[in-house]
Amino acid sequence: MKDGQVVWDGLVVSLDYVLKVDGEVVDTTRNEGDAPIQFIQGAGQIIPGLEMVLQGMIIGESKKVLIPPADAYGDVDPDAFEMVATREFPPSIPIKVGTQIEIRDESGETLMAYIAEIEDDQVRLDFNHPLAGKELDFIVEVVDLRDATEEEKVHGHVHGEEQDEDRG
Repeated sequence: MKDGQVVWDGLVVSLDYVLKVDGEVVDTTRNEGDAPIQFIQGAGQIIPGLEMVLQGMIIGESKKVLIPPADAYGDVDPDAFEMVATREFPPSIPIKVGTQIEIRDESGETLMAYIAEIEDDQVRLDFNHPLAGKELDFIVEVVDLRDATEEEKVHGHVHGEEQDEDRG
């Protein structure tokens, strides 16, 4: 086997996957027209459990794996909920369970939240990742591997059209 055919830290991995949660497909690269995701293995760009599973796989290899919450998005943090009066929401935001909103904290950082519950004139916002507390059921296939460019190594992420850091 020649160098570059085994997933190893520092290599750019092109990965096809199907992600199911509770038996339902929640994300995939296998839809027509979708490209595999690309990331630098070992750079923390994907969840730790998936990164561990991929280490040592070869081009063309597929696996079905279950990633527990501890190796994915963690457990649901009961302190990551906040009650907010409905009058605090602009009219453009629908007040319904599941609505995703962006909120800026005191330091100006943008946080993502979901409306978890509506109680009278209050909503309970959930700042946990939507997949927190969930076991992730993946089917993964290593499509390609290549060395990261010097620029990619310096910047810590893949460059190019096929890059998609928000997935996986």
